[in-house]
Amino acid sequence: METKNINLGIFGFGCVGQGLYEVLNRTKGINARIKKICIKDPNKPRPIDMSYFTTDPDEILDDPTIDVVVELINETEAAFSIVSKALKNGKAVVSASKRMIAENLPALYQLQVDNKVPFLYEASSCASIPIIRNLEEYYDNDLLNAVEGICNGSTNYILTRIFEDNMSFADALKKAQELGFAETDPSLDVEGYDPKYKIVILLLHAFGTFVRPEEVFNFGIDHLNDFDIQFARQRNCTIKLIGNCRRQNGSVNAYVLPHLIREHNLLYDVYNEYNGVLLESAFTDKQFFVGKGAGGTATGSAVLSDISALLYNYRYEYKKIKQSNQPTFTNDVQLKVYIRYKTPDQVDLTGFYNISEKYESSEYRYVVGTINLQKLKDAAWLKNKDVNLLVLEH
Repeated sequence: METKNINLGIFGFGCVGQGLYEVLNRTKGINARIKKICIKDPNKPRPIDMSYFTTDPDEILDDPTIDVVVELINETEAAFSIVSKALKNGKAVVSASKRMIAENLPALYQLQVDNKVPFLYEASSCASIPIIRNLEEYYDNDLLNAVEGICNGSTNYILTRIFEDNMSFADALKKAQELGFAETDPSLDVEGYDPKYKIVILLLHAFGTFVRPEEVFNFGIDHLNDFDIQFARQRNCTIKLIGNCRRQNGSVNAYVLPHLIREHNLLYDVYNEYNGVLLESAFTDKQFFVGKGAGGTATGSAVLSDISALLYNYRYEYKKIKQSNQPTFTNDVQLKVYIRYKTPDQVDLTGFYNISEKYESSEYRYVVGTINLQKLKDAAWLKNKDVNLLVLEH
């Protein structure tokens, strides 16, 4: 592949697809060209020549002159079908579909092994931050203790507008949607599902552990209200939606939860649509990566980086899967949390190990205490919109 042009077959031409087209055309020195783009709606106006487009997936999947399939669609089952067929047909694949990848990681890993072709997906995790490749190439499992960070640009933009500009949640969300940082249906972002899929992917590359998305507890920022924001401000804190995975005593835990963080935390100053990732290892302490986490060209640049890597026959080696000491997954870990609610019957406090702070008024109540992560995951009362959860820094 080093001596010839790569012919690309692209599935999807939305925000990321158009971002890839833009960065590919502005980048010199990458021997890659788009041969065909598969779309669903042939009548939708497109910003480039219609000769690029087809509605038949097999025009790409069965074309022997197409070297690399780039999968950038939003439909999980269809995306898995496309990627599976492409790999079986001996084509290298690049994808940005974090949900599809997270839900099918064991199968996708096996398809790469069986068909001896690379499958790269840097853009699925933290957009412009090259976190997967760093985990693959630089960090040994014996040394890496934790990966945590802001890995959803949409929610970080919303929280920035709330804390920096005193916007309401609804106005901040609307602004994020206008700028293309949030979808028309923002539930995957604001409820914490999108960053959960990313954490599932990072768990594999950081620790060699396969985890199903439903095993990881996620709770987003959609329950946030003015009382919670005031609580944070009174303590000189801000709120960030953070994905966390940490290795302890032969096991690894993971979750996506809104956190109260203070100014000393490196994630405190990650604003707007930016992502920030902290890696913690035995000998280097903390290392910090920051970069744009939303937007077509930011994600498109990560897709292009994977395409470029294929010119040098790069593939993920998944070394940590093959090590004998990869940790097992657990939710048996204690967290210090703030729980806000309205009436005593809305929350079961019997599951707390301890409660260090309690407040009651005619309108709101809250407790600060320590509780097991599995109990939080199982708590039906957290589905009540009058109840909110924030993790406190130790």
